[in-house]
This record gives sequence, C-alpha cells and structure tokens, in this order.
Amino acid sequence: MQEKLPAAIRKVWTISALLTIFWWLVAAAGLFAGHILWNWPLWLLAFPAALAVLQPIIMLSLVPYRYQFWRYRITDTAVYMQKGAIIQSEEAVPITRVQNVTLSSGPILRHFQLQEVNIETASTSQKIDGLTKPVAEKLRDQILLLAKEARDEG
Repeated sequence: MQEKLPAAIRKVWTISALLTIFWWLVAAAGLFAGHILWNWPLWLLAFPAALAVLQPIIMLSLVPYRYQFWRYRITDTAVYMQKGAIIQSEEAVPITRVQNVTLSSGPILRHFQLQEVNIETASTSQKIDGLTKPVAEKLRDQILLLAKEARDEG
C-alpha cells in the first residue's frame, strides 16, 4: 500500500516557496547596490526580480498537486517513491543497496514536528520529504532491518 505524506508538509513547502522570494529579492538588492555603487547595468536586475516573482508563484501553485502525487511504499525488495506534479516519476531503491538511513530536520520541519528520511546507497541518496517523528523512526528501523536481512541472506 502506498503511503501519503502528512498534511503538514504542504505548509513546509509553502514556507519554502515564500523564503525563495526573500533570497531572490536579496540577490536583486545586491545587483541594485552594484548599479548604484559601480554603475552596473540595470538590466541585470531583471533576472532575479523576475524569479523572485515567478518561481514562488509556480511553487505555491504546485503545492496541492505535489502533495497529491507524492507517495512512498516499502516492500521486502525496495523502497518506492512516487513524486511529481507535472512530470511524474517513480524511483526504486533496492533494499540490498541500502547502506544507511538517516533522519534529519531543519528549523521549518522541526516547527511542524516533521523529519526527512534519507536513504543512502553507495552511489545515491533519496529522501522522503517530511514524516512525523514516530513514522520516520519506524520507517528507518524497518528499512535498516530489511537491509540487514537482505545482506544476511546474500
């Protein structure tokens, strides 16, 4: 059965999109300061100013779709992650390849009592965006147990 992310992740994604506005405005302000101080061309402001407006609008409009399509599933053989609002993809991390599973959370995730589950192999790292702490811990333990059993069998 495929599992959905908790509804609180939508708030995290919304805050992330709003913070994007701030960083693009900081870049635009820096370029404007360069225009004032060193006579940099004013057209340099166009790119960060446009991104400060367009990127968050696109990110905010995709939050409901992103939430609707983000799923994960654990089986004895792989961890499956389905994501994508426009371009949908399903990734599978074979249990036999899992080397480490870590939990992490930045300040925004911590505020909503969520954690990311990072699944690491020798060559890649995949993450499940934000789960409640008990679910994340259970998932970590389940994946590590399955990986240990797979190594013991092989």
